[in-house]
Amino acid sequence: MTVYESDLPGVGKKHEIEVGDDERLVIVTHNTGRREVFRRRSADSDAEMLFELSDGLARTVGTVLEGAYFQPVATDSIETVLGDDALIEWHEVPADSELAGETIEAADVRRRTGASIIAVEHGDEVTPNPDPGAGVGAGDTVVVIGSREEVAAFRAAFIDSDGRDGAAADESGGGADADAS
Repeated sequence: MTVYESDLPGVGKKHEIEVGDDERLVIVTHNTGRREVFRRRSADSDAEMLFELSDGLARTVGTVLEGAYFQPVATDSIETVLGDDALIEWHEVPADSELAGETIEAADVRRRTGASIIAVEHGDEVTPNPDPGAGVGAGDTVVVIGSREEVAAFRAAFIDSDGRDGAAADESGGGADADAS
């Protein structure tokens, strides 16, 4: 799948997404935030307008399409890139994780990795912006934000680790010795 981007001076940007058989989805994002979505059946055909969205509605639809509300395929992690370096990832906490059965504060997540837990999902209950004293259990899903390096350090210390006291995080530069001067 290829995405083509072009400037529309005085209007905004146009993105064309190849969807197969020479067909493209065309999205025009106006400087006002309004989006127009078109379908072009072939390179030689005119695009037909499918619908128009306000900025707020377009962002909501984008979030739903991205899978932030529901993931139809069981996955252990999901990621969303913000800008060039910021990353949000969703991870299921393994039973052998140092984080399982601990509070965010006791696990020392932020100091050890630089990443922040911005939500915890336990069954049907979601706690956005949890307090440091919030507990995390095995099987819970945590939503983590940070730079790519910080999120990788979190993953190494708490998701991919085998309970080795964050040694993987120290190797990635996000460990306890990273603050020592």
